[in-house]
Amino acid sequence: MKKTILLIFLVLGIILTGCSSKSTSDAVNKESEQEKVKVGVRGSELRTWEYLKEKAKDEGIEIEIVNFSSAVDPDQALVAGDIDINAFQHVAYLDLFNKNNKTNIVPIGTTIIAPLGLYSKKYNSLDDIPNGAQIAVPNDPSNWGRALVLLQEAGLLKVVDGFDGNGGVDKIKDNPKKIEIVPVDAATTPRVMEDTAGSIINNGVAVEAGLSLKDAIIHESKTAKPYINVIAAKKEDKNNPTFKKIVKLYQSEDTAKFIEKTYNGNYIPTFITLDELSTYKETYSKK
Repeated sequence: MKKTILLIFLVLGIILTGCSSKSTSDAVNKESEQEKVKVGVRGSELRTWEYLKEKAKDEGIEIEIVNFSSAVDPDQALVAGDIDINAFQHVAYLDLFNKNNKTNIVPIGTTIIAPLGLYSKKYNSLDDIPNGAQIAVPNDPSNWGRALVLLQEAGLLKVVDGFDGNGGVDKIKDNPKKIEIVPVDAATTPRVMEDTAGSIINNGVAVEAGLSLKDAIIHESKTAKPYINVIAAKKEDKNNPTFKKIVKLYQSEDTAKFIEKTYNGNYIPTFITLDELSTYKETYSKK
């Protein structure tokens, strides 16, 4: 009798151990099935990617967010293989990076426009800005050029023929109001509003300074193709199916609503095809 009872317990033990092993094995397999993707971002869009991280779990994708400070370029990190994709830059900036560094990073999907705006403490409209007025602009080539395009759309000046999107003292062809462009460090553009007729301020810098897009005299819209932000990857990874799923999640209606609500309209979700994006240089020549 004792031997029979012992045998029953032994069999039960083997069965339970087998079930436990299967359960552990299933958990391990489920974990291994999760696609892991490192995404390089900067703080301004961190909340969007935290939202996407939760959405991606349902698609079997584990997103690891790598938040870079301004001292580190997420493009360099992408080239080095420290991250898989990044989302912090507009397409004009990406093209300039590739040109200067002989790299092959490509956009795989569009995200938002963080509109550049002209802000003023002295004037409420373009018509109020007098001849010879000083307007401050960010002094890095990409955003300096971006500021000139905005002023061109406003009819205050015209850029040179063959404009490449990068600013400089020699990039203005026609300046009927004799506007004096004052290049300053991007971080100081809100402060120099006191000393100038107006200041063209990056979206993130404006928000940090307590300014809203609705406070701007003029600002960019969805038509400013060179300045549409993108998700970017190395060229060899442009067709990666997991990355494409992430782009699709970003370009969903739910994500667009989240962005509009979370950032109080300061970011504009802008989802266009890569073919349409590739024509962005046509924007420079529009008068």
